[in-house]
Amino acid sequence: MSTSEQAAIGKLNTNTASNGTLFKLVIFSLSLGIVPLTSYYGSLHYLWNGNSTFAAITAVVAANIVLIAYIILSILEDKQSSISPTRISAQAPESKKER
Repeated sequence: MSTSEQAAIGKLNTNTASNGTLFKLVIFSLSLGIVPLTSYYGSLHYLWNGNSTFAAITAVVAANIVLIAYIILSILEDKQSSISPTRISAQAPESKKER
């Protein structure tokens, strides 16, 4: 495989990874706005029977769950990205003599 082909594949992988990261960021950003609001109003009317203090605590817990999920997913994604290059670099590059 030539150097230009390897560069093209690397660029394609980088673009795909950044699109996946952007998609996750958008999903978690929307979740951070929607989940606490729906949990507040849902728990206010159906769980706590109008007690706004408990409904607010429910919304805060829901927001923290979304944030913790984002942090865990980011850490797992970072570990996967740091493992992948070591597997690729562990293979010895092909020299001109070996061809």
